[in-house]
Amino acid sequence: MKKMFLPVMWVGMASWVLAGCTKEPVNHLTEEETRIYITNHDSTVSFSAFHTFSVADSVAVINDNQFVQRDQNAFDQAFLAALKTQLQARGFTLVDKTAKPDLGINVSRLYNNYTGLVSYTDYYGDYYGYWDPYYWGYPGYSYYFPTYYGVYNITQGGLSVDMFDLKDASGTNQLKYVWNGLVRGEGLFNPANASQEAQALLSQSAYLKTN
Repeated sequence: MKKMFLPVMWVGMASWVLAGCTKEPVNHLTEEETRIYITNHDSTVSFSAFHTFSVADSVAVINDNQFVQRDQNAFDQAFLAALKTQLQARGFTLVDKTAKPDLGINVSRLYNNYTGLVSYTDYYGDYYGYWDPYYWGYPGYSYYFPTYYGVYNITQGGLSVDMFDLKDASGTNQLKYVWNGLVRGEGLFNPANASQEAQALLSQSAYLKTN
């Protein structure tokens, strides 16, 4: 039986080719797969003590930690409706804010803007070795690239749901926070995703029920 030996050089090249053909998983996620759900709550609170709730009829728009306005676009309406449905399914009763609800819920759309600067001189410098100095017929000449700068701006969005204890509110003009949910990711403010987002938030908070 013949034995076959593959040179180390070819083994290395084969590994490099296979690695180069491997798809980056992050680049092939669906919008749903990019969304992250984070919940937090006051561990000293027993949610079974609460029975009624009220949700603000509009959504607060927060830009760079500054309140902008209250809004009620198509997504806002869909999410508020879905949130009410999910809480009712857990035994809570929806009431008007004038009926002294046990829980008060506020929903916010959060926007953060980031600005940066990129130097194109550095970019070309990284690829300097790929330019042929003889291509244009001027041997001994090198390439010169003037310094160019580009400015980029990125806006990231988030959806926040805050729940407060109105039943035991004191006279100090402060409302005690008992639960918070945060959603980040692609397609976040698409009305078609509102119901799924509300369900996903509450599904990881099994303790959030009154029965």
